[in-house]
Amino acid sequence: MHSRLLAEIEGRRQDLIALTQDLIRIPTLNPPGEAYLEICEYLANRLRPRGFEIEMVRAFGTPGDSDKYPRWNVVARKEGAHKGETVHFNSHIDIVEIGSGWTFDPLDGELADGKIYGRGTCDMKGGLAASIIAAEAFVDVYPDFSGAVEISGTADEETGGFGGVAYLAEKGFFSPQRVQHVIIPEPLNKDRICLGHRGVWWAEIETKGSIAHGSMPFLGDSAIRHMGAVLTEMEATLFPALAEKRTAMPVVPPQARQSTLNINSIHGGQPEPEEGFTGFPAPVVAHSSRMIIDRRYLIEETPADVRQEMIDVLERVKAQRPTFEYEIRDLWTISPTMTERDAPIVTATSKAITEVLGIDPAYVVSPGTYDQKHIDRIGRMKNCIAYGPGILDLAHKPDEYVGVDDMIDSAKVMALTLRDLLGPRH
Repeated sequence: MHSRLLAEIEGRRQDLIALTQDLIRIPTLNPPGEAYLEICEYLANRLRPRGFEIEMVRAFGTPGDSDKYPRWNVVARKEGAHKGETVHFNSHIDIVEIGSGWTFDPLDGELADGKIYGRGTCDMKGGLAASIIAAEAFVDVYPDFSGAVEISGTADEETGGFGGVAYLAEKGFFSPQRVQHVIIPEPLNKDRICLGHRGVWWAEIETKGSIAHGSMPFLGDSAIRHMGAVLTEMEATLFPALAEKRTAMPVVPPQARQSTLNINSIHGGQPEPEEGFTGFPAPVVAHSSRMIIDRRYLIEETPADVRQEMIDVLERVKAQRPTFEYEIRDLWTISPTMTERDAPIVTATSKAITEVLGIDPAYVVSPGTYDQKHIDRIGRMKNCIAYGPGILDLAHKPDEYVGVDDMIDSAKVMALTLRDLLGPRH
């Protein structure tokens, strides 16, 4: 039976390729959140004939949800022949913007040299496809399995996951009473188990000024110049301090084992003109400038300390600039999380990796957050990992791809993990 399960997955190679290509050709761009219902219906139509019960869940009222861009999620559940635990495979359905620099059609899913190219192949429609093939093969080979297998396709992971896994967790879909094991097939390489992620604090910093005629800037107070002073202070003091912070978490790549801060955007002065406008700007002093920051922090840090570091920067600037005024608006904060190495899902997946690849897995932590954060903090479900095909460095880049062999190997690992956790006990 063990050999038959692996052979079943190998025999479904063409199905895996076609499934991945179909998913890539559904343009689930986020923002704004396009084609969510289309891809959820595709997954439902795929899994329903195979005996999975389907729930379509719209995350009403969550960030971004609207009648034009509804936040749809799909949860498929296959009950076994006997009582037992539930293993859940969770994949996000959204992809980031296409960007420039592609040599392949980003929404075609072209197969070339054993790789499928397209936006979202690596992050993470290839992982979604691999988990589906693994689950289908397992329930076909072991129809008398115990417990249940769940597969979900969820919205908005790329923008925080609040219309996806967070909403489902609030509704009880990831409660320990319903689900006991979770694998998120994010692209962390087929020979690595991701135990968790760093923390994140997103915030908006506004510097304030006063408007005046641009020919007489001395009558106003430029918020943009104030923001320039903030940037200068950050370069002088904050960035060097962050580079000195180190974590014991096995974050990959190694450069991410320190605290980091990314300036996501800066806006100041007049709004950008509408597309097609051919006029010129008006001469005014900027009365407001806003900066969005993306601060990634370590398990050794606290959210309060992270926020205070930024306040200290702003207060040092204020001490040097008598008219300086600022405001900080917290956008969202997620604490670091890390599953224990001896957790059941870790042990089972590790064993499967060794069986399939002939090596012991590496244990890593992601530099960025993913939907494990909601399963942990809202669902209170600690037995969760990220494991899937693909190379993390390819995510969000042009000519993103996923290797077919990597998907096959990952599907075998997932299927053997199911067999270990839900398979026959006789």
